[in-house]
Amino acid sequence: MDLFNEVLHAKKQLENVVASTPLTQNLNLSDEFEANILLKREDLQIVRSYKIRGAYNKISSLREKEKANGIVCASAGNHAQGVAYSCNLLKINGKIYMPKTTPKQKVKQVQLFGKSFVEIVLTGDTFDDAYASATADAIKNHKTFIHPFDDEKVIAGQGTVGLEILDTYAAPIDYVFVPIGGGGLASGLSEVFKHLSPQTKIIGVEPKGAPSMKTSIEENKNTALKTIDKFVDGAAVKQVGDMTFEICKQNLHDIILVPEGKVCTTILRLYNEEAMVVEPAGALTIAALDFYKEKIKGKTVVCVVSGSNNDIERTAEIKERSLLYEGLMHYFMIQFPQRPGALKEFVNNILGPDDDITYFQFHKKNNREVGSVVVGLELKNKNDIMSIKINMTQNGFEFQYLNDNQDLFTQLIG
Repeated sequence: MDLFNEVLHAKKQLENVVASTPLTQNLNLSDEFEANILLKREDLQIVRSYKIRGAYNKISSLREKEKANGIVCASAGNHAQGVAYSCNLLKINGKIYMPKTTPKQKVKQVQLFGKSFVEIVLTGDTFDDAYASATADAIKNHKTFIHPFDDEKVIAGQGTVGLEILDTYAAPIDYVFVPIGGGGLASGLSEVFKHLSPQTKIIGVEPKGAPSMKTSIEENKNTALKTIDKFVDGAAVKQVGDMTFEICKQNLHDIILVPEGKVCTTILRLYNEEAMVVEPAGALTIAALDFYKEKIKGKTVVCVVSGSNNDIERTAEIKERSLLYEGLMHYFMIQFPQRPGALKEFVNNILGPDDDITYFQFHKKNNREVGSVVVGLELKNKNDIMSIKINMTQNGFEFQYLNDNQDLFTQLIG
């Protein structure tokens, strides 16, 4: 496989189809990290992610008979939109399998981009269910399955992101931070830099709850994870591709794992400070900068912002995860005295002037002196949690701290 030449060919295939997205300096991040931080804005593609590159390059390369037979894919998000848009442009019929749990907004976007050339099939509860149905359809009806990442043409299409970065910025680049899900983008981009800018260090970034590439490289074999945290849905896969594993194993200088809560803090910060709307996977590379703070000082760093397909209905969850990660949201199960004035006593004697009760669940029971209450507290200063615990103990409020008890937290809070 001559992947680099495939990327050069993909660049020609994508001319007048895919936008050459901006590579812009971010002043806030550059000041904070004392570095030249550049953002590659793939969130500004017409389908709001880089996935159009690989999808179009693959579908446009099919033989005429394959095009006539139609294509299928499985996706709950960005890949589906890239495939749908490509089908519409190329006038090829496509069937897109998505889990029944896919938000309506995403289903609507896929139909919008594909118009009459795509049929959406909602099946099963998970991506694995949709994947199984799509591959079965492809085999039965002799259609081409468009893999989201483990395909040479798809990898080559994603690799054009790397060509654009180097075409746009002539000066030396010290680091490129690239998100990893299945590994298609990281594989294609790293291959470009290996040939054209070998001194640049390529840093892969995965969500902490889905470290499939890092685990595979550490074990020196493509390893399937048993469970993953699916929150960073654009980069949370149980197993990377066989091809992408081999390429990333050779090309990546390091892989950083970023906690999902840190990703949420970054999403909120980008919205508030930069008016940027990014999806969790799109925030990964910027969230990773903190973990390389000393190494990147004085350097030129590119962060690939991979997409902006964020569902506004997730805002409450994003804020909650951010507050938990930052140490500003705390949950307790407290034994409350069942008498008048107990809540007032709790507020006056336990909480500080800037602390807020954001969650309170209590069911009064007859003939009991105390009752279990689940309380959520939002703090202005994370260090105040110690004084709150001390105040509860001194005032006779027995409690369990739920943040450190994940099983009980999940059962009571969700």
